Amino acid sequence: MADQNILTEEGKQKLEDELHYLETEKRAEVGERIRVAREFGDISENSEYDDAKNEQGLMEARIAEITNILANATVVATSKRSGKVTVGCTVTVDMGGKQRDFTIVGAAESDVREGKISNESPVGAALIGHKKGDEVTAIGPTGREIPMTIVSIKH
Repeated sequence: MADQNILTEEGKQKLEDELHYLETEKRAEVGERIRVAREFGDISENSEYDDAKNEQGLMEARIAEITNILANATVVATSKRSGKVTVGCTVTVDMGGKQRDFTIVGAAESDVREGKISNESPVGAALIGHKKGDEVTAIGPTGREIPMTIVSIKH
């Protein structure tokens, strides 16, 4: 499943919006920076030109990455009736007396700072398919066991 991207509807929309911005506004902006930098003369020693070309390369790589993710994505709809943890739901877990909220998403839209964890991560994979009240143990990257109790599930 590593080649297949799982996205929530929100994640798909966010990527489509980013792609639209990069292909329209950002591409034109970088193209203008390159044009202006060329006017400074000798491009072999022109740092503005080099910076603009580097930014263009990074932007085009991101456009290709987003295009690939969207082309191979499976958009999941959350099932409100199952009562089980699925991609797209928010889970509150008790981790040793401390409550944490996680939104389970596909790897392409995971962002730990926002509390969005991948369904392929140790914690996300351990939670998938379980229901409120279940005690679940995830194995962290160092081999440490992470015991959790599911407090609530919001779809």
